[in-house]
Amino acid sequence: MPTLYLIDGSAYIYRAFFALPPLSNSKGLQTNAVYGFTTMMLKVLREHRPDYIAVVFDEKGSTHRHEVFKEYKAQRPPMPQGMSAQIPYIHRVVEALALPVVRQEGYEADDLIGTLARKAEAED
Repeated sequence: MPTLYLIDGSAYIYRAFFALPPLSNSKGLQTNAVYGFTTMMLKVLREHRPDYIAVVFDEKGSTHRHEVFKEYKAQRPPMPQGMSAQIPYIHRVVEALALPVVRQEGYEADDLIGTLARKAEAED
């Protein structure tokens, strides 16, 4: 049976950022999230060799959950500046690895992954 990996790219970014000590390049740009994200993606590709894969990212802005529950994630602190500066570089890594990207305004990565998984299961 073919394997499908749907990676929550946003969760990987947070995980990489907080799992590693602050790393930076020669220009002083923090790189721990880029390094950790890349390492995790290469490990998935190397060790699991999925037949199909996509990296799913959250979009900025409110989601349908905010419309239903106004306080959704209201207490969550903002993304650390050192992390947000690394996101464009992480997107470049995904592009360099030629991995499909899924994102949809108004939806979180979790919701998109659930929808894609159900659709893939129905087509199996």
